[in-house]
Amino acid sequence: MYGFIAPATIYGQSYTSPEDLYGTLFQDVQNAHVFKDSKTFADCIPLEDPVLIIEKYYQQKSNPDFDIAEFVLAHFRPASEIKSDFVADPDSSTEQYIQSLWKVLTRHPENQERGGSLIPLPHAYVVPGGRFREIYYWDSYFTMLGLKESGRTDLIESMINNFAYLIDKFGYIPTANRTYYLSRSQPPFFSLMVNLYSEMEGKKVLKKYLQRLRKEYDYWMDGSDLEVEPFTAHRRVVHLPDGALLNRYWDDKSTPRPESYGEDIEIGDEAEEKYRSNKDEVYRHLRAAAESGWDFSSRWFRDENDFASIHTTDILPIDLNCLMYNLEKTLGEAYLLNDQYDLHHEFVHKSQLRAKAIQDYFWDDLRNYYMDFDFKKKRNTNAITLAGTFPLYFKLATKQQSHYIRSYIRLNFMRSGGLLTTLVKSGQQWDAPNGWAPLQWITYKGLRNYNFHRTANELSVEWLSLIEKEFKHSGKMLEKYNVSDTNLIAGGGEYEIQEGFGWTNGVYLRMKNKKR
Repeated sequence: MYGFIAPATIYGQSYTSPEDLYGTLFQDVQNAHVFKDSKTFADCIPLEDPVLIIEKYYQQKSNPDFDIAEFVLAHFRPASEIKSDFVADPDSSTEQYIQSLWKVLTRHPENQERGGSLIPLPHAYVVPGGRFREIYYWDSYFTMLGLKESGRTDLIESMINNFAYLIDKFGYIPTANRTYYLSRSQPPFFSLMVNLYSEMEGKKVLKKYLQRLRKEYDYWMDGSDLEVEPFTAHRRVVHLPDGALLNRYWDDKSTPRPESYGEDIEIGDEAEEKYRSNKDEVYRHLRAAAESGWDFSSRWFRDENDFASIHTTDILPIDLNCLMYNLEKTLGEAYLLNDQYDLHHEFVHKSQLRAKAIQDYFWDDLRNYYMDFDFKKKRNTNAITLAGTFPLYFKLATKQQSHYIRSYIRLNFMRSGGLLTTLVKSGQQWDAPNGWAPLQWITYKGLRNYNFHRTANELSVEWLSLIEKEFKHSGKMLEKYNVSDTNLIAGGGEYEIQEGFGWTNGVYLRMKNKKR
């Protein structure tokens, strides 16, 4: 029975999240810590109709000899993890290893596990690796950078079409194709994916995905047409005194995340005890931080060393608003190609207004660096992070600002293995001493945009050398790296360090080829 895969035809495709589907059973399993990783049960596949499983649970759970772990293993099958039984050829280079790994990380429609929380997709896609068995939204852009270098235009198109499918079905791109991710998205990189694909296939691509780009924009801008007081927020939109509209991260639910259930309960209890925080608000802040992709970082904390002080939804993030600028700019270009001139002018104007707002609200004159903005406190946060380089990537900084940023990066972020994520050692994974591939790329490309080629080259040498050193040592590509002490493995986070790894592979190939 343990190896039986229940066919989807037994109970059809459901988009109900497991905590809603199983209710008390789900809570009891997670509270009992049946699995070390909360995500394991959220991904489990039922071996029969969930209704029957729930009935059996209520019938049996009061029995004196009832064992919840045995019950789970008898009625559920853990999803297949991407194990590292793929062994690198000891004589292969890092590049050769990555090329051979694309096949291992690719999932095809006919092989998708059904009946659990996975949302089946119509086209092939690349997953990050390890516990991440699904396609993640913002990860995929950086994976695509490597696929382009590998000549895998077919996979890039397939992945973009999967995201278009999700937009058609849900009106937005969820964090990943799991039902428990349907209440939130991730950093909106879809316009960058379309831009990347258009570099290979021409501007017709913008017209092809125009309606999907607009749907995503409408999702992020829901509430922009409301007449409200300044510094008022609705979902992901915040209204500012000068009429500017900026965005924040959010989640439509305010409950513990199914994939990190126990961890969220613990933080909720701690925040309630320390700060008399409303647990629902704490859970929303945790979920919003997960939408940011930076889960977790002192960037989202009022007290940089206290996780329980998380307040993500109070913050306007610089990187998110740069991404929204690019979405507006891309829509303006797409409407022009489609001969929709009124909409073209509308979105050009929107992008110009956002560019001004980015300067007005995110540039910190004291530090000469871009900082997030706390719209509740009506001032910049104190978090100094590598997200401040996003304006370089999108060419939003002035020449003078770019010189300040370059100097700030060299002085504060540069380490022997690349760039720190933040300057705080909080124990969280999106903090010092860790470095992450997507932020190395954003900063590297941003520096090149302003002709700081020497600094960009120094960064690429340090980052690529670190990856190659670790690969030579372990034969693995990792999710994140310790850039301060290159002899140590990166730490922090709610799970063990993962290998694979989609965005590390992608950025490595793109950066390596840029150097040649």
